[in-house]
Amino acid sequence: MKNYKRIANVILLSHCITSLLSCQNNPDTTIWRLWYDQPAEKWEEALPIGNGRIGAMVFGGITKEKIQLNEETVWTGEPNSNSNPDALNAIPDIRKLIFQGKYKEAQKLVDEKVISKTNHGMIYQPVGDLNLTFPGHETAKNYYRELDIESAIAKTRYTVNDVEYQREIFTSFTDQVIVIHLTASRKGKIVFSAELNSPQKSQIITLKDGLSLQGSTEGHEGLEGKISFSTLVKIVPEKGQMKTEASRITVSNADAVTIYVSIATNFVNYANLSGNPEQKVKSYLQHATQKDYAKLKTDHMDYYRNYFNRVKFKLDVTEAIQKTTDVRIAEFAQGKDPNLVALYFQFGRYLLICSSQPDGQPANLQGIWNDKLFPSWDSKYTCNINLEMNYWPSEVTNLSELNAPLFRLIREVSETGKETARIMYGANGWVLHHNTDIWRITGAVDKAPSGLWPSGGAWLCRHLWERYLYTGDTEFLHSVYPILRESGRFFDDIMVKEPAHNWLVVCPSNSPENVHSGSNGKSTTAAGCTLDNQLIFDLWTAIIAASDILDTDRAFAARLSQRLREMAPMQVGRWGQLQEWMFDW
Repeated sequence: MKNYKRIANVILLSHCITSLLSCQNNPDTTIWRLWYDQPAEKWEEALPIGNGRIGAMVFGGITKEKIQLNEETVWTGEPNSNSNPDALNAIPDIRKLIFQGKYKEAQKLVDEKVISKTNHGMIYQPVGDLNLTFPGHETAKNYYRELDIESAIAKTRYTVNDVEYQREIFTSFTDQVIVIHLTASRKGKIVFSAELNSPQKSQIITLKDGLSLQGSTEGHEGLEGKISFSTLVKIVPEKGQMKTEASRITVSNADAVTIYVSIATNFVNYANLSGNPEQKVKSYLQHATQKDYAKLKTDHMDYYRNYFNRVKFKLDVTEAIQKTTDVRIAEFAQGKDPNLVALYFQFGRYLLICSSQPDGQPANLQGIWNDKLFPSWDSKYTCNINLEMNYWPSEVTNLSELNAPLFRLIREVSETGKETARIMYGANGWVLHHNTDIWRITGAVDKAPSGLWPSGGAWLCRHLWERYLYTGDTEFLHSVYPILRESGRFFDDIMVKEPAHNWLVVCPSNSPENVHSGSNGKSTTAAGCTLDNQLIFDLWTAIIAASDILDTDRAFAARLSQRLREMAPMQVGRWGQLQEWMFDW
């Protein structure tokens, strides 16, 4: 896997950490904060907040605050299957070419006959932006902004003419709205206007106490955009005046203001778009506005801390904490700031908590945060390492429940993958290639160097087995065993004996995105790749163990035990390396 692909998977972690700036006035005492002395100039410098379902990037502007909005089900397209029926007849010919050493010719046939002809997956997209404009704040001093990862709250404060202004912003885990609280150190000093905009097809309406945005996603690669979404903003000032203009709401002379942002779509599940987004946003708002701000904040923090506080990880806090964070990073090699490692670790946990909650979608390539209609790699679920990487820390950092969205995705692709296994391979069980999306596509996408890889399901099954190993929960194992078994059955059906050693191998496949010297650097397509061998060994071994634990499928387990002995072994190459391919390339 290329390094840049790994970087995309943790874009927020790397960008946010490395762009941290310092503060003129001392930060608060907790060490679990990211803090800055100036607003974000670009999206990567903004502060990420989220509750799993909705997310926002907070820029912390002075005269203009930009809050970029996301909702986890805002994707292009509609329910679909992208399996290519031409693959069934082509795969035997591709195998022959590979076994003859004609890798380039085999790969050409893969692109022509195996890769999807309908679509290559849909795109995760933004909702839009909420912009708050504060006139007369150009002379602000003592600027400070932070992300408190102990409470999941972003904060901005500064002074103008001896008045301290503060914003607190969080995405409520318990009340399912974004909450923005504006205060000033003197009464009647809050003056601002609020506007919504969106890059999507949308209509924006100004209401007597807020704003409404109704939109829908675009079509993509021949599929209609059938996700519709609704955003409702309600502004509640303490005293002062509120005026409705053509496209904005203006508040003046208020003591404090609470703004609620509710977002929802028509998405029910990958095959059902019958939801009512307008009804949902109203319901969220009605529930949230029954609480005062203090109660909203307390409930939010209590829920979040139930996850965050499970792990205590302390390394020495030195005087480096008083320095700007970019200087801390620059001086880190001197070994005088071990706390930076602990902060990095806890920020990773923060991001998973905020982008993967039990009832929602899994964290995608950018978690839940995306400002582009066409983000890198469509911000999909890349299953040849990236989706797995998102969830590697879940069990070991005591966030076990946050696997629930991933497990739901695995269950759903095991359903859609049955059709793909039958259509493309004539096989039982289920298959997932290197990518999927909210519609749970399982066909081969993009091009052969990445798309021709049928082992995504095996790798994801590891997460199901890992849950059992961590918890010993036999009820859970019983519930997911059919998923494990049917993935194992697929490989039992499609694996063949290769002619050089008579080993049982997956063919055609690849070692994801790496060319090999057997093709003079012209192809990734091969047979018996070590990654496949390891994943299938792991999957079949888990099925055999689960069969014993659950006292079921003894005959199938015995068959897999025999098949394991027929597989290609791990081999050490001439450089002392574990061979990546069956041959020492």
